[in-house]
Amino acid sequence: MTSASSAVHPSRTAQLGTLALLAWSGPHFEEDRDVAFLMVYSLGDGEGGAEGAEAAARDLLEEMGMPAGTVNDVSHGARLPVKLLLEGGQVTLTMPQLNVQCVTPPEWMDAAQAEDAAHFIFATRPWPEAVPGTPVTEAMMRAFVGDEETLMSAGHCVLPVSRLRK
Repeated sequence: MTSASSAVHPSRTAQLGTLALLAWSGPHFEEDRDVAFLMVYSLGDGEGGAEGAEAAARDLLEEMGMPAGTVNDVSHGARLPVKLLLEGGQVTLTMPQLNVQCVTPPEWMDAAQAEDAAHFIFATRPWPEAVPGTPVTEAMMRAFVGDEETLMSAGHCVLPVSRLRK
């Protein structure tokens, strides 16, 4: 997991606080295959606390055309200003005025390359317990990522995988 301070709007940056990126892979709920997941979330440590971070995240998702509670499939024609680049065991996620990199486990890379896509989740709900640099347990993942409120209030999209041309 890696974190980055938001660099979106000066006022939105102060509201979002610290943003973190978490990468994991797991079985697809409808098929017998692994899927690569990426999730951005705020720690809720900005001005206005958790409520300010949630409002700022919702506003950002609206501006990007990825409103909370929707699923967009960029690999099938949806147009969003979100890009995913895989190179050398790292993933780079680029959004408007935000660029985050993290090293991913080999099984994540395998799943992303096999599908040529990853499921991206931008949580509007802050997750202050998942501080970058501390382990995120399976129980923590289930409690936050598997929570209906988290999923229904998040923006979702399927992003195609890009690679550098050689």
